[in-house]
Amino acid sequence: MKYRAPLICTVAGLLFIINSFAQSTKINNDPDAVFKQAKDYYQQQYYSLAYPLFKDIYYHPVNGNFPATIQSEAKYYYILCGLQLDDSAAASLAVDYINLDNNIPRIQLLGFYLGEYYFRKKDLPDALTYYNKSSIENLSNDEVADLKFHKGYILFTMQQFNEAKPLLDAVRQLKNNTNYVDANYYYGFIVFYQKDYSEALKAFTVAETSPTYNNIVPFYIAEIYYFTGDKEKALSYAENKIKQGNQYYDLQLKQLAGHLWFDKKEYAHALPYLKEYVAKTDKVKREDLYELSYCYYAAGNWKESIAGFKQLGGKEDSLAQNSMYLLADAYLKTGDKPSARNAFLFCATNNSNDTQKEVSSFNYAKLSYELGFTDIALKSLQNFISTYPKSTYLLEAKELTISVLANTSNYKDALSLFESLDVKTETAKKIYPKILYGRAVEMINDQQLDKADVLLTKLISVPFNEKQIQLAYFWKGEIAYRNNRLEDAVNYLVNYLKSPQTNGEVNAANAKYNLAYCLLKKEQYINSLTYFQQVSSSVSTAATALEQDAYVRAADCYFMNKNYKQALVMYENVIALNTKGSDYALFQKAIIAGAYNKSNDKINLLQSMVKQFPNSTLVADANMEIANTYLANENFDNAIPPLQQILNDKAATAFFPKAYLKLGVAYFNLDKNDDALKNFTQLVAKYPNSGESDEAIEYIRNIFIEQQKPGEFIAFMKQNGKPVAYNEQDSLTYRSAMLRYEAKDYAGAQTGFTEYLKSFADGKYAIEANYFVAEIFITKKDFNAALPYYNAVAAKAPNKYAERSTLQSARIYYFDLKDNGNAAKYFAQLKSIATQQENKLEAMRGLLRCQYKLQQWKDAMDNAQDLLKEKAIATDDKMMANMILGKSYQLDSLSDNALLSYKQVTTLGQSEFSAEAQYHIAEILFQQNKLADAEKAGFETIKKYGSYDVWVTKSYILLGDIYFKQKDLFNAEATYKSVAENATDTALKKEATDKLAIVIAEKAKTEKVEQQ
Repeated sequence: MKYRAPLICTVAGLLFIINSFAQSTKINNDPDAVFKQAKDYYQQQYYSLAYPLFKDIYYHPVNGNFPATIQSEAKYYYILCGLQLDDSAAASLAVDYINLDNNIPRIQLLGFYLGEYYFRKKDLPDALTYYNKSSIENLSNDEVADLKFHKGYILFTMQQFNEAKPLLDAVRQLKNNTNYVDANYYYGFIVFYQKDYSEALKAFTVAETSPTYNNIVPFYIAEIYYFTGDKEKALSYAENKIKQGNQYYDLQLKQLAGHLWFDKKEYAHALPYLKEYVAKTDKVKREDLYELSYCYYAAGNWKESIAGFKQLGGKEDSLAQNSMYLLADAYLKTGDKPSARNAFLFCATNNSNDTQKEVSSFNYAKLSYELGFTDIALKSLQNFISTYPKSTYLLEAKELTISVLANTSNYKDALSLFESLDVKTETAKKIYPKILYGRAVEMINDQQLDKADVLLTKLISVPFNEKQIQLAYFWKGEIAYRNNRLEDAVNYLVNYLKSPQTNGEVNAANAKYNLAYCLLKKEQYINSLTYFQQVSSSVSTAATALEQDAYVRAADCYFMNKNYKQALVMYENVIALNTKGSDYALFQKAIIAGAYNKSNDKINLLQSMVKQFPNSTLVADANMEIANTYLANENFDNAIPPLQQILNDKAATAFFPKAYLKLGVAYFNLDKNDDALKNFTQLVAKYPNSGESDEAIEYIRNIFIEQQKPGEFIAFMKQNGKPVAYNEQDSLTYRSAMLRYEAKDYAGAQTGFTEYLKSFADGKYAIEANYFVAEIFITKKDFNAALPYYNAVAAKAPNKYAERSTLQSARIYYFDLKDNGNAAKYFAQLKSIATQQENKLEAMRGLLRCQYKLQQWKDAMDNAQDLLKEKAIATDDKMMANMILGKSYQLDSLSDNALLSYKQVTTLGQSEFSAEAQYHIAEILFQQNKLADAEKAGFETIKKYGSYDVWVTKSYILLGDIYFKQKDLFNAEATYKSVAENATDTALKKEATDKLAIVIAEKAKTEKVEQQ
């Protein structure tokens, strides 16, 4: 763009100035001559000479001889000269003149020059304002052309194209005008914008002749050829200009050339142009990146095609779908099936092309199956079969579905799917037993024993169950044993042993061991001995814990049959090898010595056991046996130390009532009545409801009477809730109810016991009455009604019925009321008072489950470790105990310890515990930045534990986190997208959605594609 600069002074002007000095005397003598001379300068465009003369006339009229009209005219020309000379003071005067004067022609002319002034100053808004106040009537042709061009240019910059267009068009008709080329250039842009390509081509062709524009307009000319359908000309023109070089829009020309070659399917020619364009452009359109990626794809350059295609997902259009389809194929070409699967997922969720959607849906399902995502494969295949019943892939899809069912570990969904089938084919029926068995084992591990039992019963009756029926007998025997249905347990285990099969912990040894325990509980010692001996007929340090325990139990069977000689030989074998259970064997050896009336040997053996095994759970039993032996031999002095040792043992609280009683008896027989009374008093005060407390009363009575203190005896009895004379009605009421209970008139007994408790809430038989009412409710299966009565008995522990009552309360709270807090309270109490090993074991197991559900990881640590020390505990106990240890270690940031515990869980079988443990293994590895190992562990969760949706979903999210940390945004996006669209857990769905948004935002910052 050009405009005419003001003429300051020429050589001729200088000669004129010299000549003018010769006339200075005349001018000074003729004021009109000064004005005429100034106008003459002005008309000859000598503005710098005219300017001071007009200024002097305007500001300093000579002797006042200038008329007002001349002064006014001098002011006008003074302003015009100032504008031409870019004097800012003149601009201010011009504004005032235009606003205040009423000489329209002069105002219009002054408006033009003021506009020109502002135009030169690049103050375009003000320039336009004063151009609009001008008129062409008083302008020369050149000035008219300048006005139109400058005004058109300003309107162009303001994007007022419709107003600019006619002004620029007028100037481009003047070929000799200095603004002719510029006008064509800007006019060309306007009509190009308006898609008047014919006019634009004419204008740009003119502009191309100018050095100013000949490296700018070629791009637009090439585009015009392209837009008007002359693609060959566009391509040849563009390539010719690219070869000439020095093009302002060189990259854009290469983009166009690449696109034109791409349209011709000449991908090898297109590739270098598109490659350079994309490489040198910060952000490109999706179409450009697609074309470049396709060129790489066509050339077999899978790596580069993948890098481009994977940036083109996330939209719901055909370009995105086709990109994902080709991306999947490129991944398959490189053997990257996991990434191909994700690409097919993107394609399958896009509705732009039905054929690609169908093919991608099938391939997504197929790859899910091949990669071990059996739960997703199953759902995807079923959805495919339903959606595309006429697909050419239908037969293969059905065959794959059968394969998934045959190989899946997702027994929960597999069972649900099978049972939903309207027509169950023979192929499906053949798979059904495997599904029933797998799901039953999962339920056993998840402590859903009753539901598992139902499935196993069904398994026994269905066809094609040959491979599973013996396994079912084993587990039904195990469930019956745990539920104390000993007769059923015996029958099922015997059936299993008729044709035993091995599958993990299902084996003949475990079956015989469990069967032997059932018979032992049933006091069938000879039969029990037979099976224990089949498990282990000898003992060694290399034997398993189960074999060692079976050997000891076999010795117990001999002991119970009073074959002490054989029992002794076996106990001594255990003691000699110092294997697990040696403390028990030594204890039993002492008991046998006592049976042979060898009191001293018995005592020595028991004392040896206490010394050799100070941490044994039998220490209290041993001390009690020592004391009993001394008491039986009336050696009261020696009975006292072992009893005091019991009272100093915090782990022996269950023995405290007996210890206090026997200490009191010992002191009483030594005539140490004060010491005797002290122990009896502590017994009654601390354990008023124990049987031992009742026994102590007679001793206390004799001591007080002997001391001639009957009043103190009466006061003592009242103080401890044991009045001296029980009301006869108390005993009669209780006895009446008890007679009905013994006659199995439970309704009458319940009424009688209830009436007794109303009348004698703290009566002598309140514990018994509460217990028997609870037992009656249990026979009616009214567990909630039984609970307060069991609680009342448990609250007065220790007593004869406390152990069973505490156990029943714990069970009701846990199984029926799902009240884990109260269940934990009673299981903990049971653990501290239980004298029967099986009850203590159930207490530990129940407490552990409550603590797990209450997430009391720290509190559960000791209990978990205690349980793991028990002999032959069930697999699910080991799982939960290790799970708790893992969680506690993880909370303490002891990651390596946590990993060991979690890995122990996963080796024990398939359950929700192992699913969660496998997830935490992946989680810890991720936190340790072992991303490859974390990814592998996450996939293990997904592949092996399909029945557990929460842990599978969390593992998918973790995989997304891994990909994101690896900056693999494509797979991160695909993974989060899958969870966000399919998760059923609201919290996990939101987590995936939020993380998906972060990935998309990161893509916008780091990838080539511009956001549209």
